[in-house]
Amino acid sequence: MSNMTNLFDYEPNTDPDLRLIKHNGRYERYLVSFPHACNIPKESNNALHGEYLRPYGDNLPLAILVHGLGDRSVTPMKFLARELAGQGIASFIMYLVTHSSRTLSVGRPLSDDDWFENYRTSVIDIRHVLDWIGTRDELAKGKTGIVGLSFGGFISAITMGIDHRINSGVLIISGGNLEKIGMRSRVLPRKWGFHRSEAEFNTQQQRYRQYLDKVIEKGWEQVIPPERSFLVDAMTYAHYLRSRPLLMINARWDEIIPKEATIDFWESAGRPPITWFPSGHASIWLGYPFISRKIKHFFRSSLG
Repeated sequence: MSNMTNLFDYEPNTDPDLRLIKHNGRYERYLVSFPHACNIPKESNNALHGEYLRPYGDNLPLAILVHGLGDRSVTPMKFLARELAGQGIASFIMYLVTHSSRTLSVGRPLSDDDWFENYRTSVIDIRHVLDWIGTRDELAKGKTGIVGLSFGGFISAITMGIDHRINSGVLIISGGNLEKIGMRSRVLPRKWGFHRSEAEFNTQQQRYRQYLDKVIEKGWEQVIPPERSFLVDAMTYAHYLRSRPLLMINARWDEIIPKEATIDFWESAGRPPITWFPSGHASIWLGYPFISRKIKHFFRSSLG
């Protein structure tokens, strides 16, 4: 890929359709739809959409909430959006291209090309939302955070790395180094069929480390990756987060994201505050009250 600078480029569209669907004494809730947000595979719906929760008032900070794979991962984001509204923080809940409302052929096996486009499209979708945020008079300038869950955490880290309009971030049950996740996960090798020998894996990791060193030295746009997947690996962009407010919340016994892959990302990002919750990947939400308190406290501090 000779022109990396175009990887996350897009045609801006800041004129979405807003439809008020709920209001109460604390906030208004809108459905927001951007037509033709990005050119994505024809079997998917390329209309980016989400939910906007606006507390009453002006000069509001905003958090973009990015779910993981599967529709059920949107539910904790809806709970969190309501709690943030109680703190005077607006929210935009993304519906990623992997959500069933956008992917028409849910459940089919995904090729490497599919995964690459899912990452690329999701990053571009968030950048569309950032454009729109800049047009909203009720939202404070320079006070935009992001919360990414699992796959949404990878997307959030990449977007935060390349787009400084995101001022702070929370990454939940996430990490980096996709090859290590594929090899060391207790679930993914069986589920998705990763088949590298240890020798092949070690060689690949050496190439990746050499690539990361060059990215730190020259910038990701200036280095041609030995493997295309390096461009959609959150760890490629982790060093850009070292001077930014960042919070990581991870599961101590995560069966999906191996701890060593989380540590790789954490070290590359400058060792931000990290909490290890005594749970597995999905069961981390048994600690939702604890997690939501940490996120609210973090955003009160980082977004003012």
